[in-house]
Amino acid sequence: MDNATTIDTNSAGEEPQAGASTERAISPAELERLTTDIIGALKSVYDPEIPCDIYELGLIYKVDIEDDRSINIDMTLTAPGCPVAGEMPGWVENAVASVAGVGPVTVDMVFDPPWTPDRMSDEAKVALNWY
Repeated sequence: MDNATTIDTNSAGEEPQAGASTERAISPAELERLTTDIIGALKSVYDPEIPCDIYELGLIYKVDIEDDRSINIDMTLTAPGCPVAGEMPGWVENAVASVAGVGPVTVDMVFDPPWTPDRMSDEAKVALNWY
C-alpha cells in the first residue's frame, strides 16, 4: 500500500496540517499545493439547505492523498436523512477531481462519529448566527 498523507480536518477553523511520511513520491511543495487546492475544491460544495460550505460545516472527516495521487475522502452529513445524501458524495468527488494533478477520487459516506455543530468552524458559526 502506498504511503498516504492525511489532511487533518478535525480542528474546526484551524489551518489543516498534512501528515508527514518518511518516504514521499509527491514533493512537499506539490503536496502543499494539492492540499490547498483540494480544500478550495471542498469549500466550493455547499449543502443546499445550509448557507455554508461542507468543509467549514465540518462534514469532511478525512482526506487521504496517496502517493499515486489518488484521493480518499470520508465525509458525513448533518443528518442521515438529508435529502441530498445520494448526490452529495458525487458533488464532492467532482469538485476534488477537478483539481489539477489528482488521480482517482473516492468518497465514502460515514456516520460514525455522528456530526455535531461542534465540528463547525468559527466562520460557519458566524455565517449561521450560532454565536
